[in-house]
Amino acid sequence: MGTLTSLVIVVIGCLSFCAKYCSSVPQGPLVPCFYIFGDSLVDNGNNNRILSLARANYMPYGIDFPQGATGRFNNGRTVVDVLAQLLGFPKFVPPYSRTRRSALLRGVNFASGAAGIRDETGNNLGDHISMNQQVMNYARAVQEMQRVFRRNDSALGDYLSKCLFYVGMGSNDYLNNYFMPTMYRTSSNYTPKTYAKALLHDYSQQLMDLYQLGARKVVVTAIGQVGCIPYQLARYNPGSNGSRCNEKINDAIVLFNSGLLKLVDRFNNGELPGSKFVYVNSYQSSQDLVANATSYGFEVVDKGCCGVGRNNGQITCLPLQRPCEERQKYTFWDAFHPTEAANIILANISFVSKSKYDVYPINIKQLAML
Repeated sequence: MGTLTSLVIVVIGCLSFCAKYCSSVPQGPLVPCFYIFGDSLVDNGNNNRILSLARANYMPYGIDFPQGATGRFNNGRTVVDVLAQLLGFPKFVPPYSRTRRSALLRGVNFASGAAGIRDETGNNLGDHISMNQQVMNYARAVQEMQRVFRRNDSALGDYLSKCLFYVGMGSNDYLNNYFMPTMYRTSSNYTPKTYAKALLHDYSQQLMDLYQLGARKVVVTAIGQVGCIPYQLARYNPGSNGSRCNEKINDAIVLFNSGLLKLVDRFNNGELPGSKFVYVNSYQSSQDLVANATSYGFEVVDKGCCGVGRNNGQITCLPLQRPCEERQKYTFWDAFHPTEAANIILANISFVSKSKYDVYPINIKQLAML
């Protein structure tokens, strides 16, 4: 049993729910800026204007979000939206696609639906902004910020060292690459072990590039239990082990997550001087969320609130489709993404948990306050 089992009331905005941890929102931001890199789990609109099937700028996506369908891939706030509120930001971090000049200093979201560590990941869904491209966009943002700081690199470096960087990548490198053999050859060219090693090699370079561009307080998230999302439950016939989930995918992801944890230790033990990396164990948190669902008020853990087919996971949420009424009782919004209610719990765990099993070696709040 995980660390989410005892609960207290947590209120964020107008949505109340039970969770183990209670975190008060600070009077002012704990950090001057918040930079976000990732995929559809945290994309907030960067894919809206590109030729991609990975888009969510239509209802009922955003049905519970104040601005409606902004491009977020769930019914309301993403996990980084909740983290921004916990950090004390008065507004949500804007997407890079519509942020320039001095506004960049307050933080930007570079994430893109279908993006992966590898450039070709997600090509089956059309255009996307890979992690390499997101790092390049951040480099362009740094150049713009240098002009604001009048080329005072030392002052800009000191400023960025106080900011928080959130990086959540890897899910699509499995979902929309390795375990899609009709579209990609990676499963023929790599074993799960060598593929994880190859991904981590590329990922470590991308993280080091961010370090070279000023990142010092960095959160990296493990890949969640992808083998248990509604999309996989709709496709997978349980094997002899009796698991409803596709454990072949989960086992491959565990290899990646284990290597990522070791990478965090490497960076923190002197490889990147002056930096502090935090590992968020999203795999365990998502597993606990399902295993202990009734403790948090969830009643449906194996199907999306909005979707088509078996488990509402064969086709994702269609335009103007009517979603489930009691969304707070679902852990999944669609075939791939958590509901806002689940995101609130996951964000609070990573923000204030004292357990190194949840977040390692310190929590996000402690990282922000360094």
